[in-house]
Amino acid sequence: MMTSGWTWYVVILVALNIAGCFWLLMANVKRRPGDPAPEDTSHVWDGDITEYNKPLPRWWINLFYITIVFGIGYLFWYGVGRMHGFGHWSSKSEWALDKAAEDARLEETLKLYAGKPIDVLAKDPGAVAIGRTIFADNCAACHGSTGLGAKGFPNLTDKAWYWGGSPDRVLETILKGRNAVMPAWGTVLTAQGGPLAVDDVVAYVQSLSKPGHVEDAAAQRGKAMFGTLCIACHGPDGKGNPMLGARDLTTAHWLYGGSKEALHKTIAEGRNGIMPAWEPRLGETRVRLVGAYVWTLSKHDDAAPPEAAP
Repeated sequence: MMTSGWTWYVVILVALNIAGCFWLLMANVKRRPGDPAPEDTSHVWDGDITEYNKPLPRWWINLFYITIVFGIGYLFWYGVGRMHGFGHWSSKSEWALDKAAEDARLEETLKLYAGKPIDVLAKDPGAVAIGRTIFADNCAACHGSTGLGAKGFPNLTDKAWYWGGSPDRVLETILKGRNAVMPAWGTVLTAQGGPLAVDDVVAYVQSLSKPGHVEDAAAQRGKAMFGTLCIACHGPDGKGNPMLGARDLTTAHWLYGGSKEALHKTIAEGRNGIMPAWEPRLGETRVRLVGAYVWTLSKHDDAAPPEAAP
């Protein structure tokens, strides 16, 4: 919104320009005493090309006057900055009208997809195309343009769903958001098992994701502490709990990295991951459409339509 000071600056500048144009016309429409005759300016080139001093045609001058009057009328009708004109027009109201028209058109389009499960919408190329656009505008900043994610942001193209991978659970995650909290266990583990306790738990957790793993001495010690602290969320076998967002530790899908250093930081210092709720911003139907696109990215038994390829 333009401030009052800038409004007056523009008004004064426009008024001076209009007054200057009017003065320039008035000063040049009539001949002054001492001016050369219309056919006598002494400016001759090539012997027969002469510059005359004839005034502009009257109709041309009148067009300039009409332009000045039009400019003044335009300002009074539309206004300048914070000064509203007699037409009560504003760019804000114009934008609101255009937005309302576009929103109405969009709602007509979205009616086709309202209330449908995301796995059903995923088989509709039109729905997937709209969902891809919504994903690019809102979700790609965290999950990447192709859904591959990044450190701390889940990969949407694999089978690892921390909060459940059914259509309803995926939709719920996008609609309502998630808040995943991994407590910091460093102090508790050190108090129970000594300075190497966190490393022992790391060794056990790493062994869970190795097929046919054999627990060494450190992993065996870590298993004992895992059984007293970690099974409440991750379960006795480390399979996790989608209702809590506790990940399956028997797979190689590591959200914050699976190295010894990364796991040590995760266990000792904890993690806090937030997935925002998108229903307030996008509405339910658009969330269903973006969920349909995400469904086509993930690995499951249903084949995605060819148009869904990123």
